[in-house]
Amino acid sequence: MKHSGLNTFFASAALAVAGITAESTQAEGIMCEPGETYVMNVMVSGHPYWVPVYQGFKQAAEAFGCETVFSGTPDYDITKQIASFEQDLVKSPAGVLLHPMQSDPFIEPINRAIDNGTDIVTFAADSPNSKRTGYITSDNHAEAKFAAEEIVKQVGDSAEYAVLENPGQSNHDLRVTSLIAYMEANYPNMKLVGRQATNQDSNAAYRATASIIQANPNVAAIWIPEAGSAEGAVAAKLEANSDILIMHADVTPTTLEHIRAGNIHMSLNPNQGVQGFMGFMAVHLANRADIFDPFNDWQTSGFNPVQIPFMDNGFAVITKDNADSFDLNVYMEGRDPA
Repeated sequence: MKHSGLNTFFASAALAVAGITAESTQAEGIMCEPGETYVMNVMVSGHPYWVPVYQGFKQAAEAFGCETVFSGTPDYDITKQIASFEQDLVKSPAGVLLHPMQSDPFIEPINRAIDNGTDIVTFAADSPNSKRTGYITSDNHAEAKFAAEEIVKQVGDSAEYAVLENPGQSNHDLRVTSLIAYMEANYPNMKLVGRQATNQDSNAAYRATASIIQANPNVAAIWIPEAGSAEGAVAAKLEANSDILIMHADVTPTTLEHIRAGNIHMSLNPNQGVQGFMGFMAVHLANRADIFDPFNDWQTSGFNPVQIPFMDNGFAVITKDNADSFDLNVYMEGRDPA
């Protein structure tokens, strides 16, 4: 009996050691090798939106000993962004977190990258018909519903409203089309009196908003899917001495100041740091898919078992009361922007 007990003890100890060794091996497997690099590629690379996203991306990468590179094009130009993406791939990164300016033109470049062994996760905007291994964003339908309900709460359910838009960018399209559809389904007395494409151009937004206000003196609210156009819209509002309620998605230092001053009612801002952090996790885990054995057919199908079709990073509502929490200069104090 004593001999049997010793055997049991040593067997248990051996299993424990084996478990610790296996866990250690797995832990080492998920850590980056020296020089292993992940890229975050965007359009309009100087836009302040990317700053907290990249900070979240870097913080996650540092936890695994990985290196990161911020890349993209300073221009609002799909051809130039694709060229920058392809230049990134020449350096054989471990993976890329990509914000595609437009969905369809990126299908072939993303598929080629995947076929050549580089994992691609999209964020904030998507290329859903590509082979990308994940998509991280806020729920644009939820944002639109929240915006519609807030507009009705502030101006009533029988008012005139307008929208600015940025056709071709998936998240911006959803923010606009979902709001219009929600109004039509739930508040049929809300009248859409203006819908103009401004394409994130503050000057175009200034002209469009001024035109909408002049042609529709009773327009009560305007919804804008991004912050660049909101900068132009608020300038037109102030020049016209209008009381039109402005709501927009995203935030820039300029729109934040207008929120503080009461010139913009509120902003619905995706949780950018979470977006970057979870974006890195998605692409890094896709690149380390062999550290676990899922219960599916990945070995015979060749399908990467770490697929995240959609992850919601949530959104924050920015008002005059909490605007200080979204001061980018304060957030970046002591942080390395590179």
